[in-house]
Amino acid sequence: MKDAFGTPQSLLILGGTSEIALATATRLATRRTHKIWLAGRPSPALEKAAEHLRAQGADARTIPFDALDAESHPTALGPLFEENEIDMVLLAFGILGDQAKDEDNPLAAVRVAQTNYTGAVSAGLICARALQTQGHGSLVVLSSVAGERARRANFIYGSSKAGLDAFAQGLGDALHGTGVHVMVVRPGFVRSKMTAGLEEAPMATTPEAVAEAIETGLRRRSETVWVPGALRVVMSALRHVPRPVFRRLPV
Repeated sequence: MKDAFGTPQSLLILGGTSEIALATATRLATRRTHKIWLAGRPSPALEKAAEHLRAQGADARTIPFDALDAESHPTALGPLFEENEIDMVLLAFGILGDQAKDEDNPLAAVRVAQTNYTGAVSAGLICARALQTQGHGSLVVLSSVAGERARRANFIYGSSKAGLDAFAQGLGDALHGTGVHVMVVRPGFVRSKMTAGLEEAPMATTPEAVAEAIETGLRRRSETVWVPGALRVVMSALRHVPRPVFRRLPV
């Protein structure tokens, strides 16, 4: 169960090598989150992430999970919920893709969509049902401001995040009143390995800043978190810019 300050004592991360997820887990591990599962494809990076969290005093374990293999999700996640109470699930897997190349390679574009959206729908529903059965818990979904309005520069990624965001909001409405809290997190440009080499967008942030916002959102039981917060106003304005004007903006 969460403590009096809303800090989860147990955490499941779907996408165990995500820099934002690891920053969040590290931050929470210094509080009272002592049991952490990192779900992802078996790899040295996944094991290294678990070792890092153990060094912070957490009981960190890895479990095999493939976002693209939806048929395996019940088997991968079901037993974990049957044997443990999990206070928080952080859905953090996703890929950026390469817009320029993916436009000429439909299969690569589909992989972005399947990872970011259909894989999340499958895993999200399984976790939501399990949290509802136990009667409590938070499902935190990493979305993106890219999903607020598709841009020419990354509409494949942006459209997948738009679908994920809408799904998570609807899921939150469906679970309202059940004891399960769904929180959608919309970061802007995050300085990370995924964005290395890309031109930095205005109001860029860090995994650590997103982690802090997630912790604050959990405490407040927020439904939507923008990182940084000023993006809420910026994206609200951009959403309503006429399309002919939007096409000419350097975004």
